[in-house]
Amino acid sequence: MELWFTEKQLTEEEISTVCLSVRIRDVLYREKTPLQEIAVFDTYEFGRMLVLDGIIQLTTADEFIYHEMIAHVPMRTHSSPENILIVGGGDGGTVREVSKYPGVQKITLAEIDQKVIETSRKYLPELGTAFDDPRVEIKIIDGVEYVHSLKNTFDLVIVDSPDPLGPAKDLFKADFYKDVFEALKQDGIMTIQCESPILNRKLTRRLYQSIKHAFPNFYYYLAPVPTYPSGLWSFAVGSKRYNPLQPQNDFTPGHTRYYSPQIHLSAFTLPPFIQDIFTT
Repeated sequence: MELWFTEKQLTEEEISTVCLSVRIRDVLYREKTPLQEIAVFDTYEFGRMLVLDGIIQLTTADEFIYHEMIAHVPMRTHSSPENILIVGGGDGGTVREVSKYPGVQKITLAEIDQKVIETSRKYLPELGTAFDDPRVEIKIIDGVEYVHSLKNTFDLVIVDSPDPLGPAKDLFKADFYKDVFEALKQDGIMTIQCESPILNRKLTRRLYQSIKHAFPNFYYYLAPVPTYPSGLWSFAVGSKRYNPLQPQNDFTPGHTRYYSPQIHLSAFTLPPFIQDIFTT
């Protein structure tokens, strides 16, 4: 008997009209927490897969693309990032990438669901390699509330959020980006994941308008993630000072599998159909 997992993917009107199916070997873990359902599958093609509320968060075959691009682009853009906040990202992949920088003094991980961290530690150990780094402080807290309480604290805020559903919905709102702006130092940078520019054009345009309203500088970039909706994923940078096309940090992390200084620059070259999202 064949066992398959099917994700009903979020599209333009927050309804599912597209599906991705992956054949799995085994269900390694499944639990309903007070916040969400967590599952880990062992798949034939993509290795281990973390799923939250029926939506693929990562697979061990392609997670490095997403985590390297959401982390290293802002880290190399800033001249000397020392104090970093990661909102979400309880799987540990973004913490792993940020911890590669010797100049970092503190990494705060604000994750709302303790079970995501525990699950990653047990079933996805290659992602959680930096959880025990002495520079890392883990806070089990609502990231929206936490950011709202802070002023002039961080060099970087990386919003490593799930899709805009359930507990993650407020991470895609204009008020949150205004709070992030206040929580950043005078030369701070925010980076967020922005979903698929193919399946979520309205969301992309709304995020552009919200970030432009909160930050003086907005930049948008792309990376291919095969197991995410449409396979083309997007990120946005809200910056108080720095231009990611002119990276200020000379340190290049070792052991990257997708990110490079050349990829960094090319990721900001947008095809015309995406440029049209911001002008129409």
